[in-house]
Amino acid sequence: MTPNDSPRLGRYVSKSYHGETVRAFVPPPLPPDPPLRFDGLQRLLEQASQALGRLDGLSSALPGLPLFLYAYVRKEAVLSSQIEGTQSSLSDLLLFENEQAPGAPIDDVREVSNYVAALEHGLERLRGGFPLSLRLIREMHGILLSHGRGADKQPGEFRTSQNWIGGTRPGNASFVPPPPEDLMPCLGALELFLHKEDPDLPLLVRAALAHVQFETIHPFLDGNGRVGRLLITFLLCSQGGLREPILYLSLYFKENRAAYYDLLDRVRTKGDWEAWVDFFLTGVRDTAEQAAGAARAMLELFSRDRSRIETLGRPASSALRVHQHLQRRPIGSIRRLSMDLGISIPTVGTSLRHLEDLSIVQETTGGQRDRVFVYKAYLEVLNEGMLPLR
Repeated sequence: MTPNDSPRLGRYVSKSYHGETVRAFVPPPLPPDPPLRFDGLQRLLEQASQALGRLDGLSSALPGLPLFLYAYVRKEAVLSSQIEGTQSSLSDLLLFENEQAPGAPIDDVREVSNYVAALEHGLERLRGGFPLSLRLIREMHGILLSHGRGADKQPGEFRTSQNWIGGTRPGNASFVPPPPEDLMPCLGALELFLHKEDPDLPLLVRAALAHVQFETIHPFLDGNGRVGRLLITFLLCSQGGLREPILYLSLYFKENRAAYYDLLDRVRTKGDWEAWVDFFLTGVRDTAEQAAGAARAMLELFSRDRSRIETLGRPASSALRVHQHLQRRPIGSIRRLSMDLGISIPTVGTSLRHLEDLSIVQETTGGQRDRVFVYKAYLEVLNEGMLPLR
């Protein structure tokens, strides 16, 4: 670290908190000063940009894009919530949405469901022309914490008290974000950075910087990690890097969580933005390639199974309708499928028996009443990396 790097390090503010003197960190505004050194990042930036471009191009050609987005948004919701300690699975969420979640950790599932609602609200606002802004971030946060745990942590409002990361109080915390009186100047500077065009900072790099800055400011009493991860995708969508919200880094952050937290800390203590950007771009490249592979695998599976169903003859028509619905909701009961499709319960039951005979669906309850069926191979595609953290 050279003396010229010191402006990157921000400043500490000493505050008294319940009789203890606490040092809270106030980050400098973005972009870093001195500017980022791109000499070791250029090749990786090109690879990440190309992978993102291929994924974006694939999204425009996907005939099943709404299905992919429906499933992928829910996978992201589960993964991002798992990082915060929930034990909910994708199956739990899908059963909850199907009004059947026996044995599921209901508080955890409700948190994940809130995340889906917050994400979809933000996307709807962006598509309606609303800017990515502090107001939109607060709106999403309000939905995220609207029910269940966190509902008493000022949903939709920036904090007015000191928070901390790690430890039982600010005095023994691993990190103390800016005090409340410094919060709005930090957030105002971040909002300006989100909107300011800078030809020297590629969009992916701006997203990398914005994520760290948001997590460092930690503007809410709860939910900062989930909102900060959403910010990445929303910035890419709002600035034209993605036409559809199909890149989420929660799986990458989850699988590399020790490095993730260490690099956030290195930015704050050493001003090492380059190491963080290297890590982030690697995640974008690998995640974009993985998402493209998942999309192709889903389409191939749907096409292969549709061809098998078409060999059924007369029963194929109803079975195809059930199969198409399971592409959107891969877990369903006979009663719910009947309601959604507008066809009789006996017809749905017969169609599911045909799909069971073809090994396309599997019954999960083992009972005779309220039977639930899962599109197993589809769920396996979605479930990659989905084991909860213990």
